[in-house]
Amino acid sequence: MSYTALYRKFRPSGFDEVKGQDHIVTTLRNQIRMDRIGHAYLFCGTRGTGKTSVAKIMAKAVNCESPVDGSPCNRCAMCQKINSQTSMNVIEIDAASNNGVGNIRDIIDEVQYSPTEGRYKVYIIDEVHMLSTGAFNALLKTLEEPPEYVIFILATTEAHKIPITILSRCQRYNFKRITIDTIQARLRELMDKEQLDVEDKALRYIAKTADGSLRDALSLLDQCIAFYLGQALTYDKALEVLGAVDTSVYSRMFRYLADYNAVGCLELVEEMMVSGRDLTQFINEFVWYLRNLLLISSSQQGSELVDVSSEQLANLQEESGMLPQETLIRYIRILSELANQIRYAVQKRILIEVALIKLCKPQMDSRQDMTTVLQRLDAVEKQLENGIPAMAAPVPAAASEQVLQEQKEQPKIYPKAVPEDIRELLKIWPRIIEKCSPLERIALEKAKRVVGEDGTLVLQFADPTEGGIFQQDDGKRLEELGVIIQNILGKEVELQLRIVSQKVQEQYEDLGNIIHFDGIEIIDE
Repeated sequence: MSYTALYRKFRPSGFDEVKGQDHIVTTLRNQIRMDRIGHAYLFCGTRGTGKTSVAKIMAKAVNCESPVDGSPCNRCAMCQKINSQTSMNVIEIDAASNNGVGNIRDIIDEVQYSPTEGRYKVYIIDEVHMLSTGAFNALLKTLEEPPEYVIFILATTEAHKIPITILSRCQRYNFKRITIDTIQARLRELMDKEQLDVEDKALRYIAKTADGSLRDALSLLDQCIAFYLGQALTYDKALEVLGAVDTSVYSRMFRYLADYNAVGCLELVEEMMVSGRDLTQFINEFVWYLRNLLLISSSQQGSELVDVSSEQLANLQEESGMLPQETLIRYIRILSELANQIRYAVQKRILIEVALIKLCKPQMDSRQDMTTVLQRLDAVEKQLENGIPAMAAPVPAAASEQVLQEQKEQPKIYPKAVPEDIRELLKIWPRIIEKCSPLERIALEKAKRVVGEDGTLVLQFADPTEGGIFQQDDGKRLEELGVIIQNILGKEVELQLRIVSQKVQEQYEDLGNIIHFDGIEIIDE
């Protein structure tokens, strides 16, 4: 006899064997036991969660000669015939290949004849969302008022494609994704029956990879067993067969990103390629790894939501403090977009390398939100800590904090600046912004400088992110800028900050564009 795949060999034959769908099993058993059986059911849910299996079990239960607590006995003649697929009472239809009006009319004609044996004729229509509009319309009347001996069970993975007129005529049951613990327990039970040596850690990884589908888990397990036939299946062997990677690789990738080490990231991608790993799966699981870090860093209860070993949890807790939550969210956003792009891409490796470089070099990100700007500042600070110049221009030795401290130690009284002083200030504006931090310098170079009605210097920003830099910490940065101007100009200049739209920004002339000194015109880029 030919080999039978695990998911077919161990298909549930009774309600007791259905895993992870207790809310549905209990309801159907009560209906059968109390003889309150409906005429139309709609089973919705992702693949491999038991929709067709429950439909077949229900077909046996309603025709069973001696049901046990609403579940089929699997010993009577009717149960045996349905199990061997020789019963005329259970008709299975694949709507993917039988989706025309003619196919539905054949069903309508057959419905008129009562069953030759048993109580009910059960029509199981799989992938019912594939039916054409005409087929749905032909099914409507029969589905609403079928003969009392007919039951329709419709199964679909895409309930949103089914017309509301069909939905309203059915009892709807939503099949949930099966939990990792439930899948692992079922796999262990079946491996004990098969007397196969499989490591628990390998079973858990397969259960996690199945993404809530018990059928997928059995197929993956079948694949791993076939590759190492006659040998014990370990966690490392399962990783090798499924083309997956150990979690330590995700830890290495995260630490490279946290250190802005683009070379290390690209070398790790090369390592994955050489070892034959699936890059799409690598990105998807790395996003999941970042999700675990975000949960742990968000709250003390986050560790309870992460399904990892104790040693991995300790490593995650250490790494969760390396980057702020906003940066982790930015990583997840970019890599999630990448996962959608590479699904059907030809050059997956190139897209992945570009995305990793973008993560390591925030200045390359076109979405310059506050998180990206702060990460750029963090990258500059790390470069300075490592002795790497952040810019080609010399970095000023005196920081703003030192300037404020000197101001407090040696208080001076400066005269108020007049409009003529503002013009002189604009001539030495490059000297002013040299004393500022790199982040402030970028923002000031884009700001328009306008003289207010009372002789103040107004800095206008069209980008709220750039203007927001000087609004943080109750305007501390703006105060520091004023101290720098006092020390260089020798006058007290009152500064004002405005954030306006681009249209309003264009209505003002930047004084820096019309001031000339030493034959050089200051142009604000």
